[in-house]
Amino acid sequence: MLVALAIALFVNAAFNVVVWPRFLSRIAHDPRARAADGSRTSFYRVHLVLITVALLIAAASVILGVIALVAG
Repeated sequence: MLVALAIALFVNAAFNVVVWPRFLSRIAHDPRARAADGSRTSFYRVHLVLITVALLIAAASVILGVIALVAG
């Protein structure tokens, strides 16, 4: 059971690491990401926070997956 949990956590981490950085590059090139004066908008900042949280969850998933494998 712990091996299945570890695999699920690793799949979650892999998904987050593959998908979210690509999404960030799309957000950075979106016209809504910059104001007329060139500064970053709240649209960009909100998405940056969401992506950061997703990558932190990915890191936690890897750590918990390793713990599950060691415990199992």
